[in-house]
Amino acid sequence: MSLVTQVPNVTFKTRVRDESVEGENPYRWEDKTTQDLFGGKKVVVFSLPGAFTPTCSSNHLPRYEELYDDFKAQGVDEIMCISVNDAFVMFKWGKEIGNKNVFLLPDGNGEFTRKMGMLVDKSNIGFGMRSWRYSMLVNDGTIEKLFVEPDFGDNCPTDPFEVSDADTMLAFLKGTESEGVSSPRLAFEG
Repeated sequence: MSLVTQVPNVTFKTRVRDESVEGENPYRWEDKTTQDLFGGKKVVVFSLPGAFTPTCSSNHLPRYEELYDDFKAQGVDEIMCISVNDAFVMFKWGKEIGNKNVFLLPDGNGEFTRKMGMLVDKSNIGFGMRSWRYSMLVNDGTIEKLFVEPDFGDNCPTDPFEVSDADTMLAFLKGTESEGVSSPRLAFEG
């Protein structure tokens, strides 16, 4: 196994607004590649187990949304939230939460998550295969920093939320990160 130092090369199935599409759902399918999303950009990515879940909805996404301007002030071009959910679920969740700035990226097949080494079995709570909670700073496709929640593994009885939060990433970007907040790089290409 080798450490992942570059974001995995995958194609995401996304939905984009298109006014030429008639009806109540003016969206069309659009493939977005890793290069499209990360090439030439400084991107903060955070991944979570699922849309509409408690911690993800009450804190994880809303706090990144709240601190969006602070991240931009640190030279971040985009903030992305990845989850092993489909495009329709991610869209509805973002709309319900009031998300305006964070790009919600569906990893419906879990391919990106698997290649990051972050796909875990959460069958113990009826979720099936989902992403472990983590965040990373990506610069032109290169992973510069990775924060991985503790107790990584299948069917973990808890849902740790200690280091993938917006405040930890922002502190890292500002150079005010506390000692010991970052987990070691655990991602392996799969």
